[in-house]
Amino acid sequence: MLETKSFFDLSHTLAAEYLEQFAYPWQALAGIKALILALGPTLDPAEYDHPAEDVWIAKSAKIFPSAYIAGPCIIGPETEVRHSAFIRGSALVGAGAVVGNSTELKNVILFDGVQVPHFNYVGDSILGYKAHMGAGAVTSNVKSDKTLVVVHGAGEPMETGLKKFGAILGDFVEVGCNSVLNPGTVIGPHSNVYPTSCVRGYLPPEHIHKNTGVIVKKEVR
Repeated sequence: MLETKSFFDLSHTLAAEYLEQFAYPWQALAGIKALILALGPTLDPAEYDHPAEDVWIAKSAKIFPSAYIAGPCIIGPETEVRHSAFIRGSALVGAGAVVGNSTELKNVILFDGVQVPHFNYVGDSILGYKAHMGAGAVTSNVKSDKTLVVVHGAGEPMETGLKKFGAILGDFVEVGCNSVLNPGTVIGPHSNVYPTSCVRGYLPPEHIHKNTGVIVKKEVR
């Protein structure tokens, strides 16, 4: 249930072939920089500008004047990078995405249609197709004691071997405003996190994490 194929429709990212290599999605985090450096030069110059070293931006993307974009980075078609966004590098941002005001990205894959539109921090994470993080929601990517991240809540604890690992959000995940996703948070597709939640471990697909820590199955409609 934690396998990469359980979280994502890989037709919605340039990283599809890369992600297919990994049994578990967090195993892909270490190679994002190299992936972007390999993909960038293969992009069609008729569709992508190359305004700076190791930076490729789709001609149809909208980049606001005060946004900061460091390489390696790919910004997909029809994506908006809004005022004061801070892309620190190693960011692969898909098509039709929104990187909003004062949002910071570092070592991430954002699938097509992802929205991180207001005051978000997303580091060492992968966000699936049309995942959305409400205003002020952040990933915490390093444990306070600096030990390696372990994924809990899906049977036996799973050692990741990673010191930096924020969150994996499956397709269509909704994270409420001002929530904190603790290191090693893994959320299955179509699940919801209530606003102001502190989330840890594994949330199965089609479940709701309430801000009291209670987890319930979604009702079928």
